[in-house]
This record gives sequence, C-alpha cells and structure tokens, in this order.
Amino acid sequence: MSEPRILVIGTGDTKAEELLFMKACIEASGGSAVMMDVSVLGDPPYSPDHDKHAVARAVDVTIAEIISSGDENIAMTLMAGGAVQLVRKLQQDGEIDAFIAIGGSMGTDLALDVALCLPLGMPKFVVSTIAYSHLIPPERVAPDLMMILWAGGLYGLNSICKLVLSQACGAVVGATKMMLETRASAPAKGPTIGMTSLGSSCLRYMKTLKPALERRGYDVAVFHTTGMGGRAFESIAGQDHFCAVFDFSLQEITNHLAGSVVSSGADRLENAGARGVPQIAAPGAVDMVDLPTWQDLPAKFSERPFHAHNRLIASITVDADDRREVARTIAGKLGMAKGRSALILPSRGIQEWDTEGEPLYEPEALAAFVDEMRRAIPAGVEFHEIDAHINSDTFVAKALEIFDRWVEEGIVPRGMPAKEVAA
Repeated sequence: MSEPRILVIGTGDTKAEELLFMKACIEASGGSAVMMDVSVLGDPPYSPDHDKHAVARAVDVTIAEIISSGDENIAMTLMAGGAVQLVRKLQQDGEIDAFIAIGGSMGTDLALDVALCLPLGMPKFVVSTIAYSHLIPPERVAPDLMMILWAGGLYGLNSICKLVLSQACGAVVGATKMMLETRASAPAKGPTIGMTSLGSSCLRYMKTLKPALERRGYDVAVFHTTGMGGRAFESIAGQDHFCAVFDFSLQEITNHLAGSVVSSGADRLENAGARGVPQIAAPGAVDMVDLPTWQDLPAKFSERPFHAHNRLIASITVDADDRREVARTIAGKLGMAKGRSALILPSRGIQEWDTEGEPLYEPEALAAFVDEMRRAIPAGVEFHEIDAHINSDTFVAKALEIFDRWVEEGIVPRGMPAKEVAA
C-alpha cells in the first residue's frame, strides 16, 4: 500500500513550528504530509503545497481583498469557504486520503467546515484548544470527526503540546491505513437502515428489530440519541447513506426545545425527509428532557419527576403543555418530508420509565401528548396509533408491517439476499 496522504491545515504564519513538527511526525509514521496554509496576514517560513492565495482563489477573492475587510471573523469565514472548496476538489480528484488541522477557536471554526465537506469514512482529525467545548454546536460536528484537546498549544512548541501533536499525527496515519485496508477487503453488505434509540434500558425495540431487518438482507446502524448520536444520524441521513430510517427516539427534539445542552441541533427529524428517504417515526422518550447530572437542576424543572441514569446524564419529565408543543413540532417536521413518512403512536407509553410504578409515570400528561399528536399529524403522513407501549412486541410488529409493505410497493429497495452478503 502506498503512503497515506494526510492533508495538514493550519496558519503557517503563526504555527509554523507546530505544523512542521506534525509533518515530521506524519512522515515518521509512514504517511505523506500535504501542507495547506490558511494564513491571512503573514507567510509561513516554508513552501506549502497549497498556499493561502490558492485558498482565497477557490472563493474568487484575493488575500488583499480579505485583508481589506478589516474584520477577523469575515476574513476567517472567507478562508474557510476557500478551504472547503479546495479540499473538496482534492478529495474528489483522489489526491488526499485524510486530513488533520490545528487551531484555536479561529482555526477550529475553519477546520469544522472542512471536516463536514468530506465523505463519511475519510479520517478527519482536529487538534483544538476548544475540543469538547460547548462553544461547538452539534450541527458543526462531522459524524466521524476525531478531536483532541491541544493542551499547552496556544503559542509555540513545548514538551506538553509535542505529546499531543505526536499522538494526533500517529492516530490519523493509523486510522487512514486501517481505513484503506478495510475498504479494500470489506465484504458486501445490504442497503443500510438508520435507526435511533436511547440506550437499551429506556428503549429496547432494536433488540428485536435489528435482527429481523438483518434477516431481510439489510445492514442496520443504531444511533444513541444523546445529542451527538442524533447529530451523526442527521448528518449521515443528509448524505444519502440510508435506504430508509426507523427514527423512533425523538427525545433530542424535546431537549432542544427546552434549551438543554444535550442537543443534536435544530434540524433533528428533518434531513432524511429533506432527501426523500422513507422514514418511519415514533415519539420515543419525547416526554422528558436530558440534562447533565453533575449540574444543578434549572429552577423550572425542580419540581418535576426525576431519574438519574448515571453520573453524566439525568432525565426530567416535561409537563402536558410542553408535550403538546413537542407533538406539534414533530408533526411539522414530518409534514416537510419529500418522501414517504409514517408515524407510529404507542398510546400506552413511550419510554420504559413512564410505566406504572416507575419514577416518570404521568398518565395524564401522556394522554395530553397523544391527543395533540392526533390533532397535529398532517394528512400526508401515514398515522398508526396502537394500543400498546413502545417497548412491546406489538410496536415492533407494526413497524415491520409498514416496512414490508413499503418494500413490496417499491418505496424501499429490497435487501441483499443472504448468499450475496455471505459472499
């Protein structure tokens, strides 16, 4: 296998030492470094493979014009746009196999755009002084992005940041080698179905659905809807990786409406529909908000039923009025879909802890949600109300009934025969 070609992005005028150190680490790890400079004011003390003028030309401006704006945010936004266009072309022309970028908040802002423009499976690594920060909104994060905190990396090389940079470079080279080897030897898989769930204790339908769909010749990817999982689901749905989706855990919609940091962004339950991907939805766990267990509860939730899942995440129910708003939001999003959509409404409960005897059991509030959902669902969306709980066999049977009918109607492609998958 030839050397993995790793695109290295950074501002060479201020971070030349770090970038050249990374180049050396990549080459020592068996990779080849392709250098891209996204500086604005200065020039790096080396010759990049793609200089700042090439980056600016990619969005039909000059560096002089960018400087003349006099605004650092405008300048970096323009450079980000140029980097995206140039990187996309490099990837499409087969000139790079992965990318890594370094930066503070400015460099991270640019790097996040670059990561989002690259296809799923291509290694993406960002070394950032704001890694894992709530400054980064979920919709800016590529579904397979890798990040590492750039400890001690604000200005200049030192023993601490060398440890971080060397790890990052080794990681991206290793990931690229493994990705290329896996791609070359990957067995055939059937069409991919995207499915959402909230763990396996709160929602557990996937334990039955996944093997049932696999027997039908499909590859099933289940996403954990605790903010970033839903974000990955939406991003991948928007890239046409799914032949259909079983979007049964919509609790991140409630989180977003309530202002929780456990959010997957404002476009939850929108991307599959926007691409015309057939979708079967259900309101799993939309009766509660997830919040960090390690923070004090907001005053508005202090009297609500509470369940601590672990030391990271806790769930608090929302009241009947909030549940009606959630129902209207779900209905509105389903109504925007360009493809076939169906909603299954389990009137006996929508997550494990709202059953009788459990801490989040509120039958009157559930009844309000069910009532509003019936009223709000658009005429163009198939509506299936079942007298059962979402964790019941009845729910699974209804989901498979709809899906199998859509396959017969040609709305969803047939799965790959078992003998072809095995081959």
